Amino acid sequence: MELKDALEKRRSIRFYKNQPVDKQTVLEIIATSQQAPSWKNSQTARYYIAYSDEAKKKVMESLPEGNQKKVENAPVLIVASFKKDRSGFTKEGVAENDAGNGWGYYDNGLAHMCLMLAAVEKGLNTLVMGIRDADILRENFNIPEDELITSVIALGYQDIEPTMPKRKDVEDIVKIL
Repeated sequence: MELKDALEKRRSIRFYKNQPVDKQTVLEIIATSQQAPSWKNSQTARYYIAYSDEAKKKVMESLPEGNQKKVENAPVLIVASFKKDRSGFTKEGVAENDAGNGWGYYDNGLAHMCLMLAAVEKGLNTLVMGIRDADILRENFNIPEDELITSVIALGYQDIEPTMPKRKDVEDIVKIL
């Protein structure tokens, strides 16, 4: 699959078939996400894969009711985090510019995009949910305090084919100087 095709095919899927995804496929998708660039190759992205019904229930506790309904059939829920104070920081823990941990969020977003495109390549779909209760996730999955929890990513097979939302014209987002 060409990159342009994967980008055009990727959608935020809000309803999933109750169809399992092979664990090896999930691991291959995560391995592909590791190819994302990161500040000084810091590779700070971390993933907690909720694969069992019990683990998925623990993730669902952290989501608002609307998102719970959207992803109730998703066979995999991924809690995404990153090691704080590394990306954008010196080895001594000093921020190298005014963005601070913003670089960690940036790098995590790059890894998310690689994950989403890898999922598309495998015929799977995703939904990145930023509205979640990080305290519940931290407690339920024993996520260390030195990690910042960014999102929950649903992974599975779409139940409904959504239309592509209109994108802004290139002229509206670019200034050539």
